[in-house]
Amino acid sequence: MPRVPQLGQLSAHAVGGPVKKQVPDKTELGRTRVLVVGDVMLDRYWFGAVERISPEAPVPVVRVTREEERLGGAANVALNVKSLGARATLLTVVGDDEPAHTLKRLLERDGIDTLLGSDPQLYTIVKLRVIGRSQQLIRIDFENQPDHEVLAEMLQDYETTLAEQDAVLFSDYGKGGLEHIPRMIELARRSGKPVLVDPKGSDYRRYAGASVITPNRAELAQVVGAWSSEAQLRERAQALRVELGLEALLLTRSEEGMTLFDARGDTSVPAQAREVFDVTGAGDTVIATMAAMIACGLSPREAMPLANRAGSIVVGKFGTASVSYDELFE
Repeated sequence: MPRVPQLGQLSAHAVGGPVKKQVPDKTELGRTRVLVVGDVMLDRYWFGAVERISPEAPVPVVRVTREEERLGGAANVALNVKSLGARATLLTVVGDDEPAHTLKRLLERDGIDTLLGSDPQLYTIVKLRVIGRSQQLIRIDFENQPDHEVLAEMLQDYETTLAEQDAVLFSDYGKGGLEHIPRMIELARRSGKPVLVDPKGSDYRRYAGASVITPNRAELAQVVGAWSSEAQLRERAQALRVELGLEALLLTRSEEGMTLFDARGDTSVPAQAREVFDVTGAGDTVIATMAAMIACGLSPREAMPLANRAGSIVVGKFGTASVSYDELFE
């Protein structure tokens, strides 16, 4: 496996070409601002002991002994940006309910700047996971599909804060919060800001003009079809990149690592050997790392090995989690 680049340098082998920019130090990252826009949710965990099967149905009985609440969705992306040492601003809409109040408290606790809209017709998304014997037994989702554009009234806030940002990151979970993303991308690019998108769905035309998109294998196959060879993947990925006017397309490939497609061709990094405990939120960590590094001036090719490293660390943690600067460059 390739050696992880040391602080202050990236090997030419790792990035597929000569290095133009050193890895940012903590001070530089601390001055960097990333705007995160997207669907947020509250991740709840109920931990308990499983000692018997229910007499009512063939299911385990969980005696809950501990509860945890964590930031989820775009809020977890913002937390990952913050954990790396950059400044994160989260723009989103939540409901007027108890989960929304909990999210606001967690965001304030973690030092994430917020531009939060409130929509009484919206249920703040909650994902409840019941854990017994260190295994997830069931996940219960609480949400509703909005019948209107929930971010429409926040476009002015978005335009106002753009000038302060070094990069814009859209975290699309397909929950209805990013119907105006084409307009938002246009405004960001007009302001000279790099735009990164974690995509969802089968219509990527809405992401046209972005700098980088980061689909996983299943998400990309949903758009370009299943591929039977690396050559076919390369052809289809590059065709999509050109069609959408992207600087780069970063394909995350789980145990196969990552491949980045850009105007120079493509370059890959293998997955780093590590025990996988939980893949929840790994995509959040990857795109947050890419955004923070690109906001500091690295190219997508230079940022990719660091995002790969961050993803390999976070899958060794339980549930939605983040990676610190020291962990990334230890």
